[in-house]
Amino acid sequence: MNCTEFLANLTDYFDAKTASSLRSELEQHMADCSHCYVTVNTTRQTIEIYRNDELFELPESIRTKLQQAVLIKCAKMKENKGRKI
Repeated sequence: MNCTEFLANLTDYFDAKTASSLRSELEQHMADCSHCYVTVNTTRQTIEIYRNDELFELPESIRTKLQQAVLIKCAKMKENKGRKI
């Protein structure tokens, strides 16, 4: 199994709609592929956060850095858009 095949079956894996033989293949692929393992864990954590409707407060320093990065990106996009006339 390759990563593309793995990802194509990921939704059914989470919904427990895969046959046991396919589930074993998926789990073996995850054991051998760190990228797909991380994808599954990240997706699982995201699903759990949304299911629990949890809110996470960002520390002020991170919030400020994020806001500054977004504003800089927006300003650059606006500047580049003006040049494409």
